[in-house]
Amino acid sequence: MIDGAPMDDRAAFIRANTRLQRPPHAPELQLWLADEVTPLWKKTEEELDELGLPPPFWAFAWAGGQAIARYLLDNPAEVRGKRVLDFATGSGIGAIAAAKAGAAEVAAADVDGFCGEAVRLNAEANGVTVAFDRRDLLSGPPPEVDVLLAGDVFYENPLADRVLEWLRAAHERGDRVLLGDPGRTYFPREGLVRLASYEVQTTRELEDREVKRTGVWTFAG
Repeated sequence: MIDGAPMDDRAAFIRANTRLQRPPHAPELQLWLADEVTPLWKKTEEELDELGLPPPFWAFAWAGGQAIARYLLDNPAEVRGKRVLDFATGSGIGAIAAAKAGAAEVAAADVDGFCGEAVRLNAEANGVTVAFDRRDLLSGPPPEVDVLLAGDVFYENPLADRVLEWLRAAHERGDRVLLGDPGRTYFPREGLVRLASYEVQTTRELEDREVKRTGVWTFAG
């Protein structure tokens, strides 16, 4: 059991409160996603609060993750034959796109154990294999991989500063770091190179507009 909920219970909860959908900007994939934000959020808070579950970030295809997925599907050479880690994976969209693009090994990391079941179901729906790592990876050096993905990770401080330092350490070690971001408040404005820019369809329930201009970035140098 993780977070007090048996695996079967978490899978049943996900299937009962989401449905298989194709993300607007990566329709090649299908994920278990929520149709509405508020009902699921409320249910998680009220009915599963005793399990200590965090908000269900795994139930939505956030703009940064969709941008990374689109970039990898259009540029498979970035990950083909390589070891890939999708940090703060959420639904696992970046990890799944990497696997579809031909990565040799793919892992998805998130501190939310419930997220692990969402990633498993989503990987299964797309016919790929994605390992799940629930450790707090920020407490140590970045794992040894070839490509590190991070979508929508700069939404609050001081977490954003910790994440940036950790990702920069991976870059300086020689890893390829790909960031997906739709202009979050704490996204770094210097030291990055934009690789692609997309108009990602989202919802006003999640964002301040229905289409978010979202970039895929890497560190300069």
